[in-house]
Amino acid sequence: MLTIGVDVGGTSVRAGVVDEQGDLLDTARVATPGGEDALEDAIAGVVAQLRNRHEVAAVGLAVAAFVGTDRRSVMFAPHLAWRASPVADRIAKRVGLPVTLEHDANAATVGEHRYGAARGARVACLIAVGTGIGAGLLLGGELFRGAHGVAPELGHLCVVPGGRPCSCGKYGCWERYCSGTALAATAVDLLARHPSRSTVLARELSGDPGSVTGRRVAGAARDGDPIALRAMAELARWLGEGLALVADVYDPEVVVIAGGVSESATLFLDEAREHYARAVTGAGHRPLARIRTAQLGAETTIVGAATLARETQKKPGVPRM
Repeated sequence: MLTIGVDVGGTSVRAGVVDEQGDLLDTARVATPGGEDALEDAIAGVVAQLRNRHEVAAVGLAVAAFVGTDRRSVMFAPHLAWRASPVADRIAKRVGLPVTLEHDANAATVGEHRYGAARGARVACLIAVGTGIGAGLLLGGELFRGAHGVAPELGHLCVVPGGRPCSCGKYGCWERYCSGTALAATAVDLLARHPSRSTVLARELSGDPGSVTGRRVAGAARDGDPIALRAMAELARWLGEGLALVADVYDPEVVVIAGGVSESATLFLDEAREHYARAVTGAGHRPLARIRTAQLGAETTIVGAATLARETQKKPGVPRM
């Protein structure tokens, strides 16, 4: 059974055909448009492209949104047009295939659990470190979505009371200290306080702090820039501190670090493991979670969404179109 996974992001809609071994066979991509109708047209378009080349049985949609407990509707999506929208049913009508809807971090967690870094784990957590922090949690091998379908919003754990303001309205959230956006903010702050210590960053930015991005900071760190390296060390610290909080509550076997920032894991992950090992409750007297990077890379969400669509179709009593 081949299925299509669609990762609906704020900048692009990426889709792929996935087989039962978790292999990605073909892909399609389009820029994310504004407006509900245009967005749904874009999704139907990439699905149609892939169906022209493959016979598929179902579609899985992965979205950065609050997904209803029925996994048919989007309650709220901060970077997409949907508000209280029956997305799965509308897309199913457009494409003529069964559609499964899931939060993008949950889909990525399933992808890594079935085929990647968390394979076989009964208690596992995925932390997607990108513009912010997304998270997925498996308890007893099953996705934990909470009572209303919106768990776990781990990026909004408070790690610094009264700290940096967050778009959620709170202060000191984990993602304000551990994300691509946070990495850039930390570098800008350090540059303002220690302008003479930077070489690469100061030369590249030429006094324009708005041009600082997490990706540019990571590149400067690879080139040995002292400010960029210090910003990376701060990200490592807060990743470790946050993982210790997660471990205190859920005690996972495996934590998978995914998202765009994970591409620079060699610059921070070993140090983050050390912070985590020191900060976790009972340090030195308990097993520690294995902290790994995502094995499926940027495609883990597509693979997970397609896998969920396939598994849903295989459940007894699920209607097939």
